[in-house]
Amino acid sequence: MTLLQAARSPAGAPARPIRYRDVLRVPGAAQMLAGTLIGRLPCGMAPLAVLLSADGRAVGASLAAVYPLASAVGGPLSARLVDRRGQRGALNAGCAVSTGAFLLLAAVHSSLWWSVAAVAAAGAGRPPLEAALRSRWGSSAVMPSPAHRRTALVLDSGSQEVIYVAGPLLVTVIAQAASASWAIVATAVAGAVGTAVFVTAPHSRTCRANSHRRRSDWLGPVRVAGLRVLYASMACAGFSIGALTPVAVQTAHRFEAPALAGALPAALSAGAVMGGLLYGARPWRGGTGRHLSVLSAAFAAGWLLLAIAPTAAAALGAVLVPGLAMAPLLGTGFLVTSALAPPGRTTEAHALLVAALDIGCAAGTAAAGAAHTPFLLPAGAAAAALICHTARRRLTPSATASQI
Repeated sequence: MTLLQAARSPAGAPARPIRYRDVLRVPGAAQMLAGTLIGRLPCGMAPLAVLLSADGRAVGASLAAVYPLASAVGGPLSARLVDRRGQRGALNAGCAVSTGAFLLLAAVHSSLWWSVAAVAAAGAGRPPLEAALRSRWGSSAVMPSPAHRRTALVLDSGSQEVIYVAGPLLVTVIAQAASASWAIVATAVAGAVGTAVFVTAPHSRTCRANSHRRRSDWLGPVRVAGLRVLYASMACAGFSIGALTPVAVQTAHRFEAPALAGALPAALSAGAVMGGLLYGARPWRGGTGRHLSVLSAAFAAGWLLLAIAPTAAAALGAVLVPGLAMAPLLGTGFLVTSALAPPGRTTEAHALLVAALDIGCAAGTAAAGAAHTPFLLPAGAAAAALICHTARRRLTPSATASQI
């Protein structure tokens, strides 16, 4: 049975295709998406802002890696609190911690240990808006049919890349016009505004404690074998994504084109926006395991073009290629997560997927900051492709096995 077949009418006639506009017409959906995109701008802004504010590129790369690593630890814990207590209180509390930490970082960035503490707190406290959105959009209480839910999750995977286009560009513009400290302040403001927009949406306000509360289980979604495989592959894909930030700075210095520091991550995400929207505009044959295998292989192959780019313009164009595969790859991962998540642990399952990506990003950022080679980019993605290829059956839930 397919997700689209599940949406057929009782008479057996296929329902009309669900478009992006159908998803955004669901009451409150557009507000939740807008709040998530604004509130997640710190994910696109913080690594570069921290890197530019630090003394020395190696120190900056290591400090920038602390943010996603702290998010990987704090995100699942915050998401578990959301599942148990509801969204509004948990998201507001995390926002207060993260915003305050960014403002502290802007004031004390010249002190290494205070900077480490502030970046760690900002990452650990970051409200899990993306997991909260996917949990609500993957619910029949918000989206009226399986076809709506599929289209909504793919829309999220494509549109979220806007933050990685706008984020680095905003940091570059603010840092050049004012200073890196003001770029950090802007990061704090974006997170606070986006969280406020999200938690005031009707479906977020009415999200209460989950009815599937059980005895404490610290492993939670990690007990599911298919999710463990998915998390491992996404960590490897995240390695390549995280490595791009220091590689972009190194490439900017190599070609004497400072704008590349922000333009390369933005170009990756521009390609991801296009790839995600094209991928979600129609159904594709094959199970999710096959899709993950093919998309991760394309993601790995695309990075080779950047590694051998001879000019700044060629480097900018090359980054678009892995971007085209990235959003469909992540979107398919969201579909698998929603299908395999244990009852009452959906937000946590999605947060663990984000955590896997964050851990990979942190490792990639630190490694590329120290190794100074662009060939780390295809290496991480190739590992993700190998995992997806060897575990295709576990990554193909029965509900999405024949067409997505």
